This record gives sequence, structure tokens and C-alpha cells, in this order.
Amino acid sequence: MSNYISINELKVGISFNEEIIPVGRLATRDNRIYFEYEQNFISRGLEISPIKLPLTTGLQVFDYRPFEGLPGVFNDSLPDGWGRLLFDRYVRSQNLLPEDFSPLDRLAHIGMTGLGALVYEPDYSDVGTQQEDINLDILSQQTQDVLDGEANEVLQELIDLNGSSAGARPKALIGINESKNHIISGTDTLAEGYEHWLVKFANGSDGMDAGAIEYVYALMAKEANLEMMPVHLFEASKGAGYFATKRFDRNKNQRLHMHTASGLLHSDFRMPSLDYEDLITLTGALTQDIREVEKMYRLAVFNILSHNRDDHAKNFSFLMNETGEWALSPAYDLTFSSGPRGHQSMMVMGEGQSPSIEHLIKLGKEANLKRPQINEIIEQTSHALAQWENLAINYGVTKANIKLIKSRML
Repeated sequence: MSNYISINELKVGISFNEEIIPVGRLATRDNRIYFEYEQNFISRGLEISPIKLPLTTGLQVFDYRPFEGLPGVFNDSLPDGWGRLLFDRYVRSQNLLPEDFSPLDRLAHIGMTGLGALVYEPDYSDVGTQQEDINLDILSQQTQDVLDGEANEVLQELIDLNGSSAGARPKALIGINESKNHIISGTDTLAEGYEHWLVKFANGSDGMDAGAIEYVYALMAKEANLEMMPVHLFEASKGAGYFATKRFDRNKNQRLHMHTASGLLHSDFRMPSLDYEDLITLTGALTQDIREVEKMYRLAVFNILSHNRDDHAKNFSFLMNETGEWALSPAYDLTFSSGPRGHQSMMVMGEGQSPSIEHLIKLGKEANLKRPQINEIIEQTSHALAQWENLAINYGVTKANIKLIKSRML
């Protein structure tokens, strides 16, 4: 990598099964990024990003903001937070500057290993097919060493395990067997008997019970009738355990196309400007299904009542299958959190500072839900959240956090 030459053209494909379907080409010229669909792909009628990247012939070009000139659908393939930190640190360790790597260079380093179904050529992802055993305690220590500015020698391994997962907390893509007693690296095709999962580790500002808190939130979300993937709390030598969840963009080794609300709407998730009303409208337009709209509403209610204020536009995703049907993804990143300046990242009917049940009722009406249904969803969610204290004690959340979180729930 030390004599790296920047690329100026990238092929985009989509791979639901083994086959790669050519989608189009990205190219860069004079600091602008251009995209053009393949004619054959247009005739398939698969809208991978219907709002901002419609299926039309000819070149499409985008403003530098919010995604450095990339269309949002391809920006969704790039890691932010932890994944970007890893890649930038690795680049520096090779005597190169992260600023010299364009979005196309970064996509080439995602190659075939990204979340969702999009793939990129040339593929510089460097992921081997060997399925190495993984010890979560060692992995946790390695991520901590990187956060502390050390451990350059493990950077490539951690990049390989990260795929393109987003968010500030360190994550690894893993494969686990049915009895959950054997863990292997999971960015690649997995052997029979293993499933694609994702495991999280604490970052510098998390307490040692962050994994347990997210696990309890997932249990409460299931109880509140949110659609969730299976979750697990792995034992840790220090702290209350590692939170893990099955990936929703993989079904065995089949892939689903995944697109965040941020990428769909070209909304910068770091600058909160969206309202749950926008997400309700987006869900209806994309899925044409009132049941999916109701799922989005349930998620809004859960986030508001449980004080999950980091509910920004990258924490809502939609999945498309190979026939072009869209659905809201299962809920993820549900945990106690403070948003920007303590506000909710996603407003509720214009209210960001202290959204209330009244605002949620208004939102439900806006979503064309009937009043009895709105009341039932709010009651179910409140009932599920009432189990916080007992569950948190069971799973090793600290007394201070049990008390703090209980005091913030509505």
C-alpha cells in the first residue's frame, strides 16, 4: 500500500446470491464524482435508491455535501466512526495521508465486504477466506489499545473484522455456531452451521455495562413488539458482557440491499434536521405498506419513552430484496443515550428538546393510525419499559446506571 495510486473509476455491482449484477460506474474528474447506470441494469427496474439516484440514463453528479460528492446509497457502504478511525490509522501506519484517499479509494477498500448487497471493483478489501477463531476478550483488548493510540500491528485484522459497519462503538462482524460457543471471523461467506452476527465493544466513554444495557433494551424492545433480530450477551472477563446481534442484511450467505434514511434522503446524520414525521412519510412512500409505517411508529414510541436520544438518520434502515420490494429493517442501536445538547436527534412533530406522549399521539394520527391502535402501542411500550429495573439487575447493570436510566424514561 505504501506506493498507493488513487483510482478514478470504480465498478458498482449488487450481489444477492453468488452472482454479481453490474449496476453502473463511479468516476471522479476535477474533484467531482459522477455516476452512470448500466443500460442492462436500468431495464431490470431495480431502484436501489429511488429518491436521490433514480434509474435514468446518462451521468448523475452530486454536491460535495453531505457525502463528499458520493450518492447516499454508496456512502452507506462506507464506515464512519470506529471503522473510519481504523482505516485512517492504518493508512498513516503505511506512511500515507488519509486525506489522499478519495471516497472511491475508500469504497475500493470495502470491495466485497460491505454491509448490504452492493460490491465494488477493484476490490482492495484484502479479506482472506481463512475463518480464524476469535476470542472476544482479546478482541476487546485490541480495540481498546487502538482507541488508546497503540497497537498498529492489529489494525489490518480489525479492519477485516469491521467490514463497513457504522457508528462510534467498536464492532466486529463475526460468524457463530448454533450453540454460540464457537466464534469465527464473519465478513466473508461462512461455513455450514454458522450465522452472520455483529458484536460490539465499549468505546472510551462507555461504562463496563454498556453491552448489558443494550442487551436489556433489546429484550424490552421485543416485549414492546418491535421487530428485532436475535441478540446475545457474551460473557466477558471484565464488565457485564459483550452485546451481539444477528445481522439483518444476511440470510445465511444471501445478501439484502440495505439503505439508511440518511443515505436515502441525503441527510447529514451529524446535523439533526429530520422529524419522525419525515421517516413515517419515507416508510410509506418506499414500502407502500401501512404495516411498515406502524413498525416505524412503534420504533419512534420506543425511542422517545426509553430515552434513546441518539436516534439519528443512520439508525434507521430499509432493506430491498432481489425483486425490488422494500421493508423497514429490524430495529437496531437501541440503548440509553443522550442526543446533541441533550435533545432528541430525531424530532417528534417539531419537538426535539422534550417530546412527550402528546407529541407521539399527534405523530400516530399523522401516520393514519387509529386512536385505539396508538394507545395500545404506547401502553405496550410503557409496560415493556417497566421491566427495566428487574432485567438490569439480572444482567449486571450498575446500580448508578439503573437509577439514572429509570429516572429518564417517560
